[in-house]
Amino acid sequence: MSFEKIFEDNDILVINKPAGINSDDFPLRVHRLDKDTSGVLLIAKNESTLSDLQKQFKERKVKKKYIALIIGHLKDKLGTIETFIGRAPKNRLRQKIYISQTPNDKGKREAKTQYRLLKRFSDYDLIEVVPITGRKHQIRAHMAYINHPVAGDKVYGFKNQKNPEGLKRQFLHSNYLKIRVNNKDMDFEAKLPEELTIVLTNIEKNNHENQRI
Repeated sequence: MSFEKIFEDNDILVINKPAGINSDDFPLRVHRLDKDTSGVLLIAKNESTLSDLQKQFKERKVKKKYIALIIGHLKDKLGTIETFIGRAPKNRLRQKIYISQTPNDKGKREAKTQYRLLKRFSDYDLIEVVPITGRKHQIRAHMAYINHPVAGDKVYGFKNQKNPEGLKRQFLHSNYLKIRVNNKDMDFEAKLPEELTIVLTNIEKNNHENQRI
């Protein structure tokens, strides 16, 4: 298994997880990234560190940022999505968005996502996404909910969705994580993998060529 090491000491290992690798393959992983999502993955080296770091995730003391390429153009350059989210009753591979919650709604949890536009292309928007809560498939489900699914997403994407040339995975990358380790605030950044930078380069090239036509 090959991956880029971002940081390591006696208590933690931080890697830039490639797409296609399951987070559960790493013992003592502190949090999860979807299999086809790349980026910062935090791994503890002992049980006490694992417990402390997971507590921070549970208490929402961790700051995470993602880079995503989405289908179409956002109406506003900044936005917040607030819903409830739970497992889809007819498809265990999907999460379903719910607008309201009643006392009888079991398994539906609050989900909040913030986003901002980074760059606009002819058919896509490149955005920064900050998940305030950390629900399963939250970013992917939320972006699909506002009709701008993540490019390359085979679960939440539109039927016959037009994805960028050469994109063979979902364009979602965890590029930043901030957490407190041994009473010290630590920031970790993961650069965009080459397969995604190539996709962006091709999109920009096609945009320029279309403008000349």
